[in-house]
Amino acid sequence: MPVSYDLMKPTTLEREEGYDDRWTLNFGPQHPATHTTLRLVLELDGERIVDVTPDIGFLHSGFEKLGEHLDYNQYVVVVERMNYVSPINNDLSWHAAVEKLFGIELTPRCKVIRTILAELGRIQDHLLNVGCSGLDLGGFTAFLYGFNERELIYDLIEQISGSRFHPSFTRVGGLAQDVPPGWTERVLDFVRNRVPPALRDVETLLLRNRIFIERTKGIGVISREDAINWSLTGPVARASGVRRDLRKDEPYLCYADNWDGRGAPAVQFKVPIATGGDVYARFLVRLEEIRQSCAIIEQAVRMLPEGPINAAPEANVTLPNKKEIYFSIEGLIHHFEKVMTNRGHRPPIGEAYAATETANGEQGFYVASDGGRTPYRARCRPPSFINYQVFPQLLRGHQISDVPAVLNSLNIIAAELDR
Repeated sequence: MPVSYDLMKPTTLEREEGYDDRWTLNFGPQHPATHTTLRLVLELDGERIVDVTPDIGFLHSGFEKLGEHLDYNQYVVVVERMNYVSPINNDLSWHAAVEKLFGIELTPRCKVIRTILAELGRIQDHLLNVGCSGLDLGGFTAFLYGFNERELIYDLIEQISGSRFHPSFTRVGGLAQDVPPGWTERVLDFVRNRVPPALRDVETLLLRNRIFIERTKGIGVISREDAINWSLTGPVARASGVRRDLRKDEPYLCYADNWDGRGAPAVQFKVPIATGGDVYARFLVRLEEIRQSCAIIEQAVRMLPEGPINAAPEANVTLPNKKEIYFSIEGLIHHFEKVMTNRGHRPPIGEAYAATETANGEQGFYVASDGGRTPYRARCRPPSFINYQVFPQLLRGHQISDVPAVLNSLNIIAAELDR
C-alpha cells in the first residue's frame, strides 16, 4: 500500500518507539548550485526538508573594518568586492554616503553618467540571475543567453575604467575620468540591439517549458506581510507585492526631478510588481526590470549634458585633472597634497547614511567621521544579508531539489554576508 504524506502531519508509516530517520546534510560550501562559498545545514526527513541552518562564515574578509583604515577614495576598491556580480553599483552607493557626509553636490554630467552605470550594473546582475534560473534546474542554454550579453557590459566598463571586473570608477565628488568618445553610442547599441533579443530567447526557452514552470511556480513563496516583516527589499520584495523602490520613494541622481538644478524632469520608468511571491514571480520581475533599465539608459544618454564630471574645485575634495598633474607644477603639488599629506579629504565631524536601489535591493552605507582622513566607522547594509534571513522559512516542507531554485531566486552574494 502506498504511504500518504501530509506536510502538516507526521507520516502514517509506523515506526518503532524512539526511532527517528531524520538526518543532516551539508549543502555547500562548495556545492555548484550555491554559486559561491556559503553553507547550508539541512535537516531532512527522507527527501523532505524539515529545517535549514544557514552558515554565513565562509567568505569573511573584514570589509567594514577595512573602511576605518582607508581613505574615502581608497575604500572604493573594497566595497565593490562585496558584490562581484555588479560591482559598479557598490561604488555608487559608497560615494553617495560619502558625498552626503561632505555636503557635495554632483555636477549634472556626473549624475547622468552615474545613472547609466547604475542601470548597466542592474542589467549585469539580473542577466546572470535569470540565466542561472535555468542553469540550476538543468537548462544550460538559458545561462549562455544571459552570460553572452554580460560580456558586453564588461567591455563597456573596461572602456571607461581600464578594468573589466572591478572598475573602481567613482571618486569623492565625481568620477575617475570622463567617458571616451563613442562610448554612449556603444551603450545605446547594447540596450537596443543586444539585450531585447537575449531576453526573448530566455523567455521562449523557459516560460513555455513545463519543467521550469512546475519547478518554480508555488516554490519558495513569500507573502507580502512576511516580506515587509523580514525587511526584504528589491525584486524579492516586489515579487511579493511590496511597492518600494528607492529610485521612486527616495529619488537620487537622475531619478529625481530637477536633477540638474534647472528643472529637468526625472527619467521615466515603471517599477515591476508581482503578487505570486514565488520563484517564478521573482524571475518575471527581474526580466521586466532589465527592460525598464534599458529604457532608463536610453533616456539618460539623450539627456547627457556637456560640462565637468567633478565637483567644483572650491569643494576641495576632487583630485586635479591628469593633464594638470603631468604638465604643471601647481597641479602636481595639488595632487601630492591631496594624496600624500594630511591636507587631503577631511570631512566635517558627523555621520551620514545613504542608500541606492541596487539589483538586490537597498544597498546602504553608514559612515561616521571624526574629522580625519579615514572614516571613524564604516558600516554597510547589504541586501543579500537581509534577504538571506528568510531562506530557512522558504525551504521548510520542500524537497532537496528545490534548494537551488529558491537560493538562486534570492540571488545571494556571499561576500555581502560578511559579518
